[in-house]
Amino acid sequence: MEVRARAPGKIILAGEHAVVHGSTAVAASIDLYTYVSLHFPADSGNRFPSKEMEAIENLKQDNDDTLKLQLKDMGLEFSWPVGRIKETLPDSGTGCDAPSSPASCSPWTIKSIAALVEEQNIPEAKIGLAAGVSAFLWLYTSIQGCKPAKVVVTSELPLGSGLGSSAAFCVSLSAALLALSDFVVLDFSRQGWFMLGENELDLVNKWAFEGEKIIHGKPSGIDNTVSTYGNMIEFRSGDLTRIKSNMPLKMLITNTKVGRNTKALVAGVSERTIRHPNAMAAVFTAVDSISSELATIIQAPAPDDLAVTEKEEKLEELMEMNQGLLQCMGVSHASIETVLRTTLKYKLSSKLTGAGGGGCVLTLLPTLLSGTVIDKVIAELESCGFQCLIAGIGGNGLEIFYDGSS
Repeated sequence: MEVRARAPGKIILAGEHAVVHGSTAVAASIDLYTYVSLHFPADSGNRFPSKEMEAIENLKQDNDDTLKLQLKDMGLEFSWPVGRIKETLPDSGTGCDAPSSPASCSPWTIKSIAALVEEQNIPEAKIGLAAGVSAFLWLYTSIQGCKPAKVVVTSELPLGSGLGSSAAFCVSLSAALLALSDFVVLDFSRQGWFMLGENELDLVNKWAFEGEKIIHGKPSGIDNTVSTYGNMIEFRSGDLTRIKSNMPLKMLITNTKVGRNTKALVAGVSERTIRHPNAMAAVFTAVDSISSELATIIQAPAPDDLAVTEKEEKLEELMEMNQGLLQCMGVSHASIETVLRTTLKYKLSSKLTGAGGGGCVLTLLPTLLSGTVIDKVIAELESCGFQCLIAGIGGNGLEIFYDGSS
């Protein structure tokens, strides 16, 4: 038997950086996912239906008295004897007694988990994964306690590119762990991918946010919220409002592969605001207007192809204006400008997404754009050493898969 969960990545459609200074921003899910599969041995205290118990027996030897985490895309596998986890985290017990309101990971627990992670000797080139492995151990032991199991993770999202890969990991992991606990009741007669109910999604989102805290320290909660619920959210001054798109949107996402220091970029915008308070206030006001108009357009009905085309043209103009304002904030980069020049040759509109300074660039792909043009654009961008991904925007959030036959 195999139960899997998948959660999407995210993009910022409008408002990045300005949102720190009180403006509205809009984020959306993308149909690129992180997948988590969770296997328990038959005697680990799980609650699988009896008809499935025999199918699980073949996993028993593989998982016997060991918790394993396989990061398939990274070619890495970690394992901890359950006894070692109990010794290091004596309070982990059999899982959480108050699942609806998860407490944050304590400094003592973080330190203890760090010791378990260090024992795995993560290669220096991939040491950035250590925080994610720590989040895994905390979420697993908090929800499931000290049980042997095997967890396999795969992802379509590039790491560290601003597409919400860590949030998608925390959301899909939390969902898989909760789905096979006593806190979420699954209908095992269902097959294929299906969404959880609102209460279950709320619970997953709370746990995922705590996992994000371990990875990022002080996350906004935007990434895990978009990944959990899907579609789009509008956010301003800490308030998140879920909104629903009424038009198909497709984007070319170009990963420049240029790393960036988000804290330094945010600080740079703040310093520029101190030096030029009136000018930057006008910039933030303009961005707020762009975000609000973009959200209105996306939510408005599009009864026919002509209406869709008109809305796409307006979105292209708003993206171009937003990018110009991001350049005013000083967060563009030579790699981003290369993408902008390349897509402009094909009369396509682009903007950076996220922190800037590298990272990813969005290019709107109009509904009527030919595949030949898209292929040419991608070929030219890839010749610059960039990675290109095509994604639908504003789709489903977290989903669980159960095939009923494994």
